[in-house]
Amino acid sequence: MSGTLSESESKRLLRAYGAPFADECEVHSPDEAAEAAASLGYPLVAKLCGDGIAHKTERGLVHLGLHDEVALRTATTALLEAARPDDGAVTVLVAPEIRGDRELIVGLHRDAQLGMVVMVGIGGVLAEAIADVTFRVTPIQPPDAEDMLDELAAGALLGAFRGQVAADRSALVKLLCGLSECAGDVPGLVSAELNPLIITPEGAVVAVDALVEMEAPVELDAVAGGVERASSTRSEPMHPDPFRPDPMRLDPLFNPRGVIVAGASTHPGKFGFVALHNILASGYRGSVFATNREGAEVLGVKCATSIEELPTGQADLVILCTPASTNADLLRACAAKGVRAAFVASAGYGEAGDEGRLAEQELVALADELGIALAGPNGQGLVSTPASLCAQIVAPYPPSGRIGVAGQSGNLVSTFLNLATQTGVGISRAVSAGNAAAVDVLDYLEYFASDVETEVALAYLEGFAAGPGGVARLGAVAADLPLVVLTGGSSPAGRKAAASHTGSLAADDKVFGGMCRQMGIVHATTVEEAYEAAASFASQPSPRGPRVAVVTTAGGWGVVTADALSRSSLELVELPTDLCTAIDARLPPRWSRSNPIDLAGGETRDTVPEILELVASHPEVDAVIFLGLGIQSNQARLMRQGPFHPDHGIERIVAYHERQDVRYAHAAAAVSDATGKPVLVATELVVAMPDNPGVRAVRETGRLCYASSHRAVTALDHLWTRERWRRRHDR
Repeated sequence: MSGTLSESESKRLLRAYGAPFADECEVHSPDEAAEAAASLGYPLVAKLCGDGIAHKTERGLVHLGLHDEVALRTATTALLEAARPDDGAVTVLVAPEIRGDRELIVGLHRDAQLGMVVMVGIGGVLAEAIADVTFRVTPIQPPDAEDMLDELAAGALLGAFRGQVAADRSALVKLLCGLSECAGDVPGLVSAELNPLIITPEGAVVAVDALVEMEAPVELDAVAGGVERASSTRSEPMHPDPFRPDPMRLDPLFNPRGVIVAGASTHPGKFGFVALHNILASGYRGSVFATNREGAEVLGVKCATSIEELPTGQADLVILCTPASTNADLLRACAAKGVRAAFVASAGYGEAGDEGRLAEQELVALADELGIALAGPNGQGLVSTPASLCAQIVAPYPPSGRIGVAGQSGNLVSTFLNLATQTGVGISRAVSAGNAAAVDVLDYLEYFASDVETEVALAYLEGFAAGPGGVARLGAVAADLPLVVLTGGSSPAGRKAAASHTGSLAADDKVFGGMCRQMGIVHATTVEEAYEAAASFASQPSPRGPRVAVVTTAGGWGVVTADALSRSSLELVELPTDLCTAIDARLPPRWSRSNPIDLAGGETRDTVPEILELVASHPEVDAVIFLGLGIQSNQARLMRQGPFHPDHGIERIVAYHERQDVRYAHAAAAVSDATGKPVLVATELVVAMPDNPGVRAVRETGRLCYASSHRAVTALDHLWTRERWRRRHDR
């Protein structure tokens, strides 16, 4: 049951939190309306108000442009006569007519997964059609409110507009923060809306309508102490629950002294065979034990017929590849042997209906009782390269690196590992959460934030049902290290698929995206964008500013890169005069003499390394994108494969071309290291010819080679956005 406050009650509540309403009067008759007009002045607006009236415009219950007493009396009479029995006790609200061509909508609403959120957007009667709106979860701080205003696509309306003064941004920021406080103070609040919020020609911000919904009908005097502010202090940032378990309880999962594979199989197609094979093949350095009912040897490991036969204290991780019905007894036996963590690959739990959900709950309760960290069930396993551990039932085993991966889809986790294998920017830890019955993606992310081997976290989410406490935990992770999140289920079809896959629906994409921007989280829209953002954080320094120089061996690449930069928060820096002069000394006159720096085919043996160093070293350049790597090696490849190689001097030029591209790749990394600035290399050859010597050399430096300049720009934009957020929030 919900309770909708009348317009006057809604305004009374929101006025206490700084909502800038104009003076107005509630009247019951034309005579009272005329009396009110004496103090308010003309022109006026008259509206019918009642507890049962939510949307007045649709019923014609708003009369505008009342310029004299006759018009006001006529309107008041008509409104009172239009009242219906279900409108409740009605009054007529008389208020000055606020003029302005710019309208906003601001408000609060309760998101099913993220809790209360503040919103601001373009308002008026076209608000739903335009849908230019941004969100933040409560509580918000002034920098969050500033960001919300900056994100509006029609944000130019807030500036000086057609002779009208710029909107009072400080008033808008104060209003948004006040609404955030209201959300924290008022129990049972479902939503609040101010629409329209008019910006006058003088830049003042005035709210002319309000609607507040509560969980149940309520006396206004019972809300927030009779709408007196509970506190004049600003809402504090969210903090995670201080009683959350220590993230390092998961360390036995990723750094076990020994591993048991329960349910090892002699059949190469069974999970119990694959899990044991991958552990042995990855070179795991700890003790490896296995069990099966027959006591058969598998891959040279003599299997025990029961856990009881294994030594005590030599393994603290068990991989359960056994039927669900046997797992409770296995956990008890493992706990007696000193096992502190279990990954349950077995299916037949929450995904299998009511009976499976009950079995899952019982398994979680047992693991808690035994002090075992329970991962899964129904998961694909985990990877921990610092421990040389590949305890999963799928490939690949990626190269070692600094990215921690966790996901609600085992296949998406595998996709990220495949990309790590392709690019060489490696992984520290990776885990598929499975049903996440006891340990969810947030738990893994908190572990990554505490892990000395992990510098960047990468997550895949299809649902986020952890509520405001989970939002605070996610924000705490992002405060400690860069966090990249890919979400599934942003479209109706995707939400339906996510519900069938994980049993939960993804949060509204705009709301979740707003929360990510608020927390300094990268919210990626594609698999490639997500991995490349994480790989960039892991392999590039943070830019000190948005100013980018593009160095290219051909003009067209520079043009499309300039276009991509114009669509980002980055800037194509105007080439400083002294830098232009320095480049002049190293290139023929035909070079572009502007940014992008088009070498125009004028490079000699040392030109590219020298230009990269000159450009990156300049104090007015914050980052460099280099285009053209691999061209020489690509020609060398054609020569090597042709019928004339190695004669006619071809062998020497082939070797020279290949050496040059290797030099360029190493120079880009060396310049970045020396200057502490990002230097990103992009070429389609990373996909078209992945064995190109230049591409291989970038991989050897531990850096990502981007498949196109726009993907490099996207990654660099994420780096700068994170750095800007960190500075703005003093992280």
